[in-house]
Order: sequence, then C-alpha cells, then structure tokens
Amino acid sequence: MANPNTPALPVPPGVPQRILVVEDLEDQRASLQELLQLSLGVEVDTAEDGAKGLEMLRARPYSLVITDLRMPKVSGMKLIETVQSEKIPATVIVTTGHGSIKDAVEAMRQGAHDFLTKPADPQHLILLVKRALRERGLQDEVTALRQQLQGRHAFQNVLSKSPRMHDVFELVGQIADTTSTVLIRGETGTGKEQVARAIHQASAAHRTGSFVAVNCGALNENLLESELFGHEKGSYTGADRKRVGRFELAHGGTLFLDEIGDVPMSMQIKLLRVLQERRFERVGGGEPIDIDVRVIAATHQDMEKLVKENKFREDLYYRLNVVRIDIPPLRDRPEDVPLLVAHFCQKFARPGQKPPVVSPEAMEVLLKCPWPGNVRQLENAIERACVTARDGTITPDKLPGDVGRKGDGKAHPFQVDLARSLPDQLAEMVAEFEKRYLRKAMKKTRGHVGKCAEISGLSRRSITDKIAQYGIDKGEFKKE
Repeated sequence: MANPNTPALPVPPGVPQRILVVEDLEDQRASLQELLQLSLGVEVDTAEDGAKGLEMLRARPYSLVITDLRMPKVSGMKLIETVQSEKIPATVIVTTGHGSIKDAVEAMRQGAHDFLTKPADPQHLILLVKRALRERGLQDEVTALRQQLQGRHAFQNVLSKSPRMHDVFELVGQIADTTSTVLIRGETGTGKEQVARAIHQASAAHRTGSFVAVNCGALNENLLESELFGHEKGSYTGADRKRVGRFELAHGGTLFLDEIGDVPMSMQIKLLRVLQERRFERVGGGEPIDIDVRVIAATHQDMEKLVKENKFREDLYYRLNVVRIDIPPLRDRPEDVPLLVAHFCQKFARPGQKPPVVSPEAMEVLLKCPWPGNVRQLENAIERACVTARDGTITPDKLPGDVGRKGDGKAHPFQVDLARSLPDQLAEMVAEFEKRYLRKAMKKTRGHVGKCAEISGLSRRSITDKIAQYGIDKGEFKKE
C-alpha cells in the first residue's frame, strides 16, 4: 500500500480522466462500471469496500470517486473524510440506498461534491458525472499551471513556456557574466523591464550593485541630465543640495534606460561619451566620476527608422545594440496565456480566498484575443475579472469588453479545440517545448547526459527518462 503521508497527485494534464466506483454489491458495481464506460468512454476501476478504495486512491490518481455510504471495513463517510484529510485531489459523489437526507447532508458537509439515491437514474447520473469531471479537470489544470509557475517555466521571475521566449532565457544566461550593453526591443506591455531585471538577477553572482531604472520618455532634457548624472549644489536655480545621479546609484549593477528612443539628440551625445569612456561629471561639477555599470536600454520604436530620419545617433545606436533581445508580442506566443492567467489569478485573489477558476469558455475568449496591449493588458483584464468573479469562477461576462473583440480574421497559430480538453492541449504544447529544449541542450553538450542535466537544472534520471519518452537518439549528437 502507498504511504498515506505521501501527497497524492492529480490526474496530470494530457492523461485521460479516470473514475473509481466503490460499492460493496457486486452487481451494482459492475452495472455502474459498464454504464460509465459505455456512456463516457473513460477508464473505470472498481473497489468492493472503502478500505480497498482508499488503497487504490493512494496508489494512482483518479478524477472522480463514486462511493456507497454504507460499506464494510471502511464506510463511504470515512472514505470522504480521509480524502479530505490526506488532500487526495479527487471529486467524490456518494450514493445511498436509504434516501437519508441526514446522511446526504453530512456527506456534503464532509466534502462530497453531490449525492444520488439508489437506484440512480442513468441519465441524471451521467449528467452529474460529466459536470463533476469538467470541474475536476479545471481544478487539475490550475494545479498543474501553478506547479509550472514554480518550475522550469519561471526564469528569474519571467513566466513563459514559449520556445521563442526560451531563446531569450538562453541568451540571458549566456550574457550573465559579462558587462555587455543590451538593447531590448518589443511592443508596449511585452515585459521589457521584466527581462531587464532577469538579466540583472542572472548576473547577481558577478555584479552585486543595484538595478536602477529610468523612464527616458517621461523627462525633459534638463531633468533627464540631472536624473542620470546628478548635480552639484548651486549648479542651477533650485539646486540647494548635491544630488547623486542614476549612473552612480547603479555602480556595480545595472542601469535600465527605458524608452531610449525618446532621448533628445543633445543628451544622446552625452550618453555616448559615458558609454565610451565609462566616466562622467555631475551637472555643475568638474571632477570625473568613474563607473562600472551595465547599461540595458529598451524601446518599442523602430530604431533603424529613427537613425535614417536623423532622430537618433547612429554611433549611439550601435553602442547600445551590442546584444539585442527581441521580445515577441503575446499574440505570437499564445501558449503563455494560460500560464500567465493562472499567475495573475493567484496574484489578484481576494485575501484569504482561493484564486478564482477560469471557465473553458472564458479561456477560449482569452486565447482568441489579439492582445494589442500584450501582457500588461492581460494582467489588467484578469485583475478586473478577479474583482468581479465573486462566485470563484471567471466566465466570459467577467472579462473587459475589449478582450472579447475578434482579431483580424487571420489564422491564429493556436486555437482551442472544443472537442478536446484544455489540459490535453496544454500538455501537448508543454511536451513539444520540452522536446525542443532537450534536443537543443543535447546538441550543445554533444549528447552528454550529465552536462545536459547541469545546464537544464534537471536530474540525470529526469533527462534519461525524457530522452526515452521523446525517442531522442543520443548518438546523433555525438557525431556532430
């Protein structure tokens, strides 16, 4: 028997849901099994009493348990109590041949999803089971997504399972121990500052200074100069004390220059000089100050176009564009939408309450939205939905009106297949991501399992299991 103290796992995404029937009467047990298998096409196991049922629940995951209340050895009520106390992720429906309202109420109080009196009407039973399986699937999906948030899909607090974003993560890791200047490009709301912070955090072992951010587009020329370089007391009217600039504050760390394309031309010359010489003077001062700063710039603008129009210095552009990182818009990485939704639901959940669940219909709307405002727009939409979803479920009517608008009519790279469950589709995307990632790591290490495990953060056993799972031939990488 499995250890009762070992936490049971939900049915993993991509694995068909499974039902357990716990009934001491053999004919009813067999009838229920046959009815469910023929009507729903799901796998149905049986147990002759509560003790056997608990043993099976601890040994393998089940989505739904249909149990009699009155049985030998372990009663249905005790089974429900144990499922709750051991946090076994299975929904329970109880049946009773006595029609006792008192027993049914107590079972519901203990945590049962619903109850049926014997003999159960087949149509009502199937309807009830379908509804329970659907709700359990949503709960298992949320659990799986939360596990992903804490696992490989979270890189330095940037959440993604997109292969394109994985390329960004890999590049961030490669430049972590350097001081190279970085230019991050992407539409508004894609998370450019988050990626900049990820670079800073990945460099923490080599650079112990602070992360300092400046929005260059929000300041005029004079304010920006003082903000970046600081000023001496009396350098201009109102300068009643010395001010330390952002370059100094970021010494030994990272200076993030957001909206670099909005910097005035005269300030561009001063920025170029600082990047070249790694020293500057405060406004009104004459003493050079040496700095050790990694500069990360970001913009949503077409920098090449600005250069051609003489709105941005070409030499400064190339000085900034040493390492370029392009952040894809959210519409080009729809596989990230469920992951981000789960994260934002958790972030904006009401204090002391569980995060709301997103209905399949609402998730379909979210996946079809073109997201012109990218991750920032999605975050705002989920925050609003969490506030209005007082019943714990986010339905389409809880989403902002602009989210429901249709896209441009072009074929979307990811569509919801209503004939298949969302967890199934998510599992396929995760598997494809893992396979691509593993092949890339194996190529980089020439098929060396130990080195592959080291750079991926997984154990050797996990790497070996996944190589077998995806049918990857280690030999092909050794020949390259």
